[in-house]
This record gives sequence, structure tokens and C-alpha cells, in this order.
Amino acid sequence: MSQTMQPAGSAAPGARPERARAKEIKCVVWDLDETLWYGVLLEQSEVVLREGVREVIETLDARGILQSVASRNDHRHAMSRLEAFGLAGYFLYPQINWGPKSASIRAIAESINIGLDTLAFVDDQAFERDEVRFAAPEVLCIDAARVLEIPKLPEMNPRFITEDSRRRRDMYLADIGRKQLEESFDGPQEDFLASLEMAFSIRAAEEEDLKRVEELTIRTNQLNTTGYSYSYEELEQLRRSPDHLLLVAGLDDKYGTYGKIGVALVEKKPDAWNLRLLLMSCRVLSRGVGSLLINHIRELAVSSGVRLEAEMVITDRNRMMHMTYRFLGFTEIAANGAHLVLQAPAGPPPKAPAYVRVLVG
Repeated sequence: MSQTMQPAGSAAPGARPERARAKEIKCVVWDLDETLWYGVLLEQSEVVLREGVREVIETLDARGILQSVASRNDHRHAMSRLEAFGLAGYFLYPQINWGPKSASIRAIAESINIGLDTLAFVDDQAFERDEVRFAAPEVLCIDAARVLEIPKLPEMNPRFITEDSRRRRDMYLADIGRKQLEESFDGPQEDFLASLEMAFSIRAAEEEDLKRVEELTIRTNQLNTTGYSYSYEELEQLRRSPDHLLLVAGLDDKYGTYGKIGVALVEKKPDAWNLRLLLMSCRVLSRGVGSLLINHIRELAVSSGVRLEAEMVITDRNRMMHMTYRFLGFTEIAANGAHLVLQAPAGPPPKAPAYVRVLVG
């Protein structure tokens, strides 16, 4: 499939703008009393897990869907129960307090760095579901009576389950550990980043990468320059096309892997390359590696004797990517509303910072 430069304001052929995507749930937030378990923890000495709930939690986890808790309860007591059930490790950033459930859900979304429209909330009380619907209408609210139906919902069934999907919770838990180390680190930010011993890898996408690449184009909204998504079949055509370059990036450090966290799609024309799509996982936002993939493509363009242009469709979520382009010296050469065309500065890009190794495969 050979793509040609579209007028500003039109999407690339084969690409689907973000607004056309079906909603996909990234995190399920559970109430506890009479939802995850039968009984009210503060009123009785024993509570019993709801029938089938453990299997639902395990199924969602295996699909790469994160999970958390929003419960009006005593935090220490509730976490002790979850640990006794062997479930505490499944829940990221649990919010167990006496505040509104909607506030807890917002705190979870902010901590994980995902949109409210990618969250589902499970609660037995209609009042609590209505409170969340009113304060955060983007959230999918589910009656606890439907717990066994949750894995069957289309929003809970990603098209592909990749290795990165299966490891998603573990990678987020590792991120939580890194953040705790960073907060306790005494010294400059660059010294902390150097202590991580990061290695950023860039290579041409292979067939086995395409499921994860499709997943990233669908799931990544915040650090996504255009919001275009591509199917596995379209990506396979682009990967094989001599007129395109499809790159994937990964990140590892001494604590483990972040997995595949970046994608770039470049259309190659005789006099100019067009960076159609650039996205990065929000999990690497604070690692100072956002410019590495762009600068690698700039270097390739310079060595090929062509100028580099980049598409940018500005949304409420991705303005940081626009700032990244501007910080790297890209200038606007065309605009049609929120759809921009930017051009890279002439000459080779700066070298990668000393705190990270760049491995080109």
C-alpha cells in the first residue's frame, strides 16, 4: 500500500482517526463490599468472595486490562482482606477512603495516566454508579450483578493479546517501584536517569511486532502525534512497502523491560520524508527518551539527502507531542485547523543524552 501526501486536514489512507475507534477499556475499577465480596467488611468479621470474581480478575489481567479499587472502607483493613484472598497484587493505585467514588476513579486514571473514557467501574449500588456517571460520564459503569458477563463485553476483548499485554500489570508495578526510588533519590534528575542504565532500541518492525504495533496505535492517545490507527493487515502492507519505513522502539533498564513503547511510520518520497505517525507509551514520559526516535529518523533523512516533514493533528490530549516537535526545532509550514505539517531543522540532530544508550538494530 503506497500512501501519498494528503492535504492538511485529511487523514492518511488506511488510517482511522481516534474519534472513529471503538471504545476499549484499559482499567476496571472495583468496589469491594457486596461487589468483589459478599458482606460489609466493617460490619462483620468475615466476608466471602463473590462467586466467579477471581476468575474474572485473572481473565482481565491475562488480557492486559489493568485493575484497581475504589471503595468506601478502612484502607488497612480492606487491603488486609485483599491480601488474604491473594488478590492485592492485581490492583494498581487502590483508592480506599471515605470520599466520592468519582474522585477515587479520577485519582486512579491520573496515577496510571489514562483517560477516563478507558475506565470501567463495577459497583453493586445504583447510587454510587449514578454518582460516577454524573461526575465522570465517560466512565463505563457496570452493575456488580453482571460480574460474570464482564469478560464477554466487547470493550473487554482486545483484538490481540500480545506478550506486552500479558506483562502489562508487572510492567506498571515495576514503574511504581521506579517512581518510589526516584522520589527518594537525592541528586539531580540526570543522575537518577543515569542510575537506571537505560537502553533504548530502535529497529524496523518485523511481522511478530505488528500485533503490538496495532495495539499501540489504538491504545495510545496522549503521546500520539496524529491519532491515526492502523490494522494488522494495513501495517503488514506498510512494513513491506518500499515507500514506507515502519519502526518500533523498546526500552529496558536495570529493573527490567518497558516492552515495545514507540512506533513511527514514515512515508519516503524522493525529495522529502513525511513522518505520518509518531507515538510513545505514556509509561516512558518521565524518562527523557521522547526525542530519541524523532532524532533517529532525522539522522536517516539527512543521510538520504532529503528533508523531513511531520504531520501533527493537535487534540486536547497530545499537545505534549507538539511541544516535543517545537523543542527539537521543527517549524510549521502548513496548517488546516488542528492539522499541521511541520519541517525538521536542517543538519544532523543532536546526540543522545549520556544517561541512555541507543541501540539501532
